[in-house]
Amino acid sequence: MNPKIIYLVVAGSLALTAPLFAAGGKTYEMTGTVVSATGTTLAVQKGTEKYEFGIDPATVKGSAELKVGSTVTVTYVMSVTKIESGSASTTKEEIKASPTP
Repeated sequence: MNPKIIYLVVAGSLALTAPLFAAGGKTYEMTGTVVSATGTTLAVQKGTEKYEFGIDPATVKGSAELKVGSTVTVTYVMSVTKIESGSASTTKEEIKASPTP
């Protein structure tokens, strides 16, 4: 068999399976009482704390049957949407602007 074909087959299979390994992230579970539920959001109360989740009704099974007051167990993954750097580092402009002692 031609080595180029073997390389293409291996590269193609790796490209198709990479998203499965990259899905990562630890999953968490929480049980609480439904406070409110709309088509895209879910609010659950556990003790004195209220948690709000964004849901995709097309992929989350049972989201259409959510009723206020019912007990649910939510499985979720935390994800970052934005990261801001702290002010611990000093930029070159700040160094130039500061007076010299």
